[in-house]
Amino acid sequence: MSQTRCDAFLGGRLRIEQPARGYRSGMDAVLLAAAVPARPGQSVLELGCGAGVASLCLGARVAGLVQTGVELQDSYAALARRNAAANGIALEVLTADLSAPPPALRARIYDHVCANPPYFQRDRGSAAPDPVREAAQGEATPLAAWIDAAARRLTPGGWLTLIQRAERLPDLLTALDRRLGSAEILPLSPRAGRTAKLVLLRARKGGRGAFRLHAPLVLHAGERHERDGDSYTPALTAVLRQGAALPWPA
Repeated sequence: MSQTRCDAFLGGRLRIEQPARGYRSGMDAVLLAAAVPARPGQSVLELGCGAGVASLCLGARVAGLVQTGVELQDSYAALARRNAAANGIALEVLTADLSAPPPALRARIYDHVCANPPYFQRDRGSAAPDPVREAAQGEATPLAAWIDAAARRLTPGGWLTLIQRAERLPDLLTALDRRLGSAEILPLSPRAGRTAKLVLLRARKGGRGAFRLHAPLVLHAGERHERDGDSYTPALTAVLRQGAALPWPA
């Protein structure tokens, strides 16, 4: 990764270095961070942390977290370490395969695990020409392996939070096993009346609550895009610009 650029997040509160070409985290990572129900003093593991955007957004919102990121690609892991230091947020980054974690990680458990797994199944689409981008977006490790890795690292009662494309919801629900219950799905709809493009999943280790499918959270105000600039709802503006928690349904 030879060239990078600095991107602003949370209204400029965070300045995060990302590849100038190839995969860069954006709104999805901010939404993931905003959905994690972490409290000060708790521990959080992000699987596939990339350049650290989600973990750093979470650390900016909730003080006093003990955060760890796992990233397979050396170049992204190095960026995540630099970004954490530059923004003054404590984040330990391990370069490792989540499906074969090092002994130091296998010995730990966390209050929360979050992830933004690659969206695209390569048996249903074409690979990206850039190998770094392809590794970030193309699914090499099945969703079931991501969820298994999360369940192994969670303390009893701990929460998994995950964002994924809506079309992968059947795969997500199939991958959940008896270790993770009280599952909730929050669809994310671009506008009122539009089909959800993304979903957020929450599930609790050892949870016994019934499955819940919430009404969609609408991201943009109005029926269509009518002017330059963003058109986010007030709740989404607070998440994206001020680093507020996502308004998860009660």
